[in-house]
Amino acid sequence: MLIDVHNHFYPPEYIDALTKGDSAVEVTIDAEGNPCLHYPGDYNVAVRGHRDIDYREGVLEREGVDTQVITFTTPGTHVEPAERAVRFARLVNDAFAKIVKERSPRFAALATLPLNDPAESVAELSRAVTKLGMPGAMLFSNVNGVALADPRFEPLYAEANRLGAVLHIHPTDPVGVEAMTDYWLMPLVGFLMDTTLAAAKLVFAGIPEKYPNIKWVLSHLGGAIPYLAERLDRGWEAFPDCRVDIARKPSEYLRNFYYDTVNFDPAAVRLAVDFAGADRVMAASDYPHQIGSIPKMKSSLAALDVTEPERAKILGGNAARVYGLA
Repeated sequence: MLIDVHNHFYPPEYIDALTKGDSAVEVTIDAEGNPCLHYPGDYNVAVRGHRDIDYREGVLEREGVDTQVITFTTPGTHVEPAERAVRFARLVNDAFAKIVKERSPRFAALATLPLNDPAESVAELSRAVTKLGMPGAMLFSNVNGVALADPRFEPLYAEANRLGAVLHIHPTDPVGVEAMTDYWLMPLVGFLMDTTLAAAKLVFAGIPEKYPNIKWVLSHLGGAIPYLAERLDRGWEAFPDCRVDIARKPSEYLRNFYYDTVNFDPAAVRLAVDFAGADRVMAASDYPHQIGSIPKMKSSLAALDVTEPERAKILGGNAARVYGLA
C-alpha cells in the first residue's frame, strides 16, 4: 500500500476565480498555457496535474499510488481580504470533498483554512471534519507574518484537539523573504527554515502539551527539526524562559510529531526515522510541483535502510492510521 500525504491540487473553480481577477494573487500564463500563481520569492506553475483530476488519477494509477491525501498549496487563501479568504477556503474544501466522494479511495483530502480570520478558521475546520469527512487541515507555517504559536490561534487548536484532527504544517514565504529572492532560495532554504521555526515555537509555547490530541505533521522531513532537536533541548536546559511553558525537553514533544518524506535523500529520511521512529514517518512526493517527484519518492523509500515491516509502515501503514483511511 502506497499513500502519498504531501501533494497539491488547485480546484479549477479556484483557478477560475483567480484568472477573473477576484483575488490579491497575481496570475500570469506561461508559454504552455499554464497559470502561474505568484507570491514573494516564488511562483507555482499550475501544470495539468495541479488542476485536472482525471489526468492526475491516471498518473497515480501508472505510478502505483493507492491514495493521495490532496491539499491546497501556496500562496493560500490567507493572503486575501478576510471575507474573500473565507469564501475561497469553502470553495476549495467543497471541491476537495466532491473529489473524495467521487474518487475514494484514490483520493482523500485535508481542508484549507482562512487563517487570517481565526474565528472563521475554527468554523471551517469543524465543518470540514464533521460535515465533509476530512481528517483535518493543512496550516501554513506563518500567516502573513504571524506565527502559528500566536495566541489568536488557540481557539483553532482547542477545536482541533476536541476533534482529534490532523494539522499538517506546510511552509510559505518567511519573514525576511527579501534575502531569498535569487537562486530560488526561498523554496530551497526559506521553506525549510520556516517549518523549523514554526514547529520549534509551537513546542516552546506549549501548544502540543496543552492540546495533546492534535496529530501534527511536518512537511519536508520537518525542515531541520531532526537535525537541530538536540540544540533545542540544550536551549531548554540553558535558558529559563525556554522552560516557562513546557515541562519536558522539546525533543520529547517533537518525537510525537509526524514527518513527511519530501526529501529524497535516503540518508536524510533515515535521520528522521532515527529521531522519531518508523511509526512517525510517512511517504510523500510534493507532486506535481516542479521540485516534487513521485518516482523519487518511491526510489528513495526503496533505498531506505529499514526493515520491511518498517518500510510498509512508512509507505502507507502510518498514513492509513493517522488519517483514518481504509
